Amino acid sequence: MQQQTAVDDARLVEKLRAGHGNILKEIRKVIVAQDEVIDQVMVCLMVGAHSMITGVPGLAKTLLIKTLAQVLGLDFKRIQFTPDLMPADITGTDIIQEDAATGKRELVFVKGPVFTNILLADEINRTPPKTQAALLEAMEELQVTIQGVTYPMERPFFVLATQNPIELEGTYPLPEAQLDRFMFNIVIDYLGEEDEHEVVTTTTMPQDIRLERSVTGQDIVEFQKLVRRVPAPESVSRYAVALVRASRPGRNGVFDFIKEYVNWGASPRAAQYLMLAGKARALLHGRFNVSMEDVRALACPVMRHRILTNFHAESQRVTTEEIIRRLLEAVPEPKSGLTP
Repeated sequence: MQQQTAVDDARLVEKLRAGHGNILKEIRKVIVAQDEVIDQVMVCLMVGAHSMITGVPGLAKTLLIKTLAQVLGLDFKRIQFTPDLMPADITGTDIIQEDAATGKRELVFVKGPVFTNILLADEINRTPPKTQAALLEAMEELQVTIQGVTYPMERPFFVLATQNPIELEGTYPLPEAQLDRFMFNIVIDYLGEEDEHEVVTTTTMPQDIRLERSVTGQDIVEFQKLVRRVPAPESVSRYAVALVRASRPGRNGVFDFIKEYVNWGASPRAAQYLMLAGKARALLHGRFNVSMEDVRALACPVMRHRILTNFHAESQRVTTEEIIRRLLEAVPEPKSGLTP
């Protein structure tokens, strides 16, 4: 039985790698460069988690997510978050319907756009906290409760939220509890000159792009189960825990730069996501084991939105990325079974 399971897993790994290659090929028909961003979105998809995508307007955040949904052939819905958006506009609501034959009236639940496979929460920081919080149960528990009745979500379910970092007026920063629900905070930056020239050239000419589908929703669910079966050495998991714990001020032996610049460090969920994302990254790179390099490569997208800097850091323009870089330099890799 174990031998057969190993054979099935090996076939599934090959299917995952082939599907990953095809997905990348199709997305690149539309998205120029941004390979690191695409890889991080793919890792999140394979884990079954959610991502925040941060970048200034015009960097193809929305286009990337729409293209991914088309390539996967999954149900896709987009919510444009605005200040007047209500929770029921996301989750759905009960309405009164009358039976034409009997005249009897009854409450019928009309599902909102959250009932989908891939949900684009566009400019999520433009709506008040009450509406932002309407996503919490769906993201964490894959269900929505309305008037005491629980409605399960279809799987796979994947929330990709976008936010613009420069338009502070009229925005509502997400509370820490909701930020912690996102596995990654993926940052999209400007392209290089040659890549930007290619974007301008290709998008201002006639286009007839046809996207081919090679992975189904059920395949994604199987890949997500496979990710959790990837073995992880104890030294790697201890390293992930050590990185996260080192980000918290107020502990004995904490690094001086953490005391100086950090108000609040990363939660245990950060270490969980470091390991899960590391497992997915290992599979996408053709390995069936997690390495220290997987954890180090994903530390920034996992932790950048979980470390809260203080006023001293802001006044000296010390970013969370800089703090994470210094943590990666300072925290030693475990040499034994003991946590450093």
